[in-house]
Amino acid sequence: MKTRTPRFQSTRWATVLLLGLVCVPIGAAVESIAAEPITLELSTGDFACENTIVEMALPPAMAEHDHFTLTQIDSGKRVPVQLDRHGDQAKLVWIVRDKLQAGSVRQYSLAPATASPDRDRVTVTDDGKRVTVSAGKKTVFSYNHATVPSPDPKQPYYARSGYIHPLYNPSGHIVTDDFNPDHAHQHGIMMAWRKMTFEGRETNGWDQKAGLGKIEHAEIEAYGGGPVFGFFKVRLRHIDLTAADEPATVLNETWYVRTYALNDAFQFDITSTQSCASQEPVSIDTIHYGGMTIRGNAQWHKLGNFDCLTSEGKTKQDGNQSRPHWVDMFGQLAGQTTGTLIMDHKSNFRFPQPVRLHPTMPYFCFTPASLGAFTIQPETPYVSRYRFYVHDGSLAASIADRLWNQYSNPPQVQITQSIN
Repeated sequence: MKTRTPRFQSTRWATVLLLGLVCVPIGAAVESIAAEPITLELSTGDFACENTIVEMALPPAMAEHDHFTLTQIDSGKRVPVQLDRHGDQAKLVWIVRDKLQAGSVRQYSLAPATASPDRDRVTVTDDGKRVTVSAGKKTVFSYNHATVPSPDPKQPYYARSGYIHPLYNPSGHIVTDDFNPDHAHQHGIMMAWRKMTFEGRETNGWDQKAGLGKIEHAEIEAYGGGPVFGFFKVRLRHIDLTAADEPATVLNETWYVRTYALNDAFQFDITSTQSCASQEPVSIDTIHYGGMTIRGNAQWHKLGNFDCLTSEGKTKQDGNQSRPHWVDMFGQLAGQTTGTLIMDHKSNFRFPQPVRLHPTMPYFCFTPASLGAFTIQPETPYVSRYRFYVHDGSLAASIADRLWNQYSNPPQVQITQSIN
């Protein structure tokens, strides 16, 4: 598999929790490099954990290494671990599979190794038109980097690139929609603002028919797979089509998408970073929709057999413009319930962000602009983080709460000692 991975230096320490739901087979031991191992101590804090992905900054003393062995000290079992060099610090990522109660502590031994001892569980491939992510033998989703033409030749302006579709559930059914005649500008999973002002002109990449702006894929920067997660990093452009001379790029956006090695559910994180393309600020103007968006299966729209549940206990009938921590959109496909839970990270701007929940149409978005206009300044990128969890069957609110807590209130990991 073709793999391109950026390299960055580790410059500071941080610890963030991520989440997973898979038991990865433990393979044979690999030869460790002659370097002194260290002891890590994980503390769950105020929240219980189960099937959890843990992330920690790579210790500076090990910054030159790419492969590691991680051993749970009380059991002696080796735990698959993977290095992520995205961003300005290298991070180690692994999965805590069993349940740990609040206040629990677990110790690990970490040592550099000559090679990864674990086979890839998540693969990422590029066929020239789309990047496709698979967990095991199951396809999770495709990201369309080539322009997907409008199915209606009379409406060519609906063509789009730079979005995720199709998204599958673990049973292999498509749970997103694209180019629905009802709202042909809603494309799978996308990030678009409905109303922006740039240099005094109104523009947006949401309402494609208006011809004021568009969003397009710009570049694939990196992608790769591994035993714990697969990733890709891409750049997009938000373009103003109303400029006098020629279209002008308003925002440059980066998506960093990480998908985890799950068995019974699909889970991935999208981190979006939007930066001004010039020294001119961009105003995201007040409106009740626009932002990180998902459009659900076409059958749900046709039959109306879908609903939403929020962390506040609201549904598609009464949840519009509420401010939940998470929203689960679900319905019947092939005779069974399936759904997509989307979690709003607590670090996001105006958290908890309001949501646009439509009472009859299977789509929703996190829309901070409904609380009032805000400005993206040239020196300050706009960063937002969301976690997606695609499940077969119904999802209890208590489980959704636990998943959100594991995302936004992570256990902490620290180095406690060197092992002589």
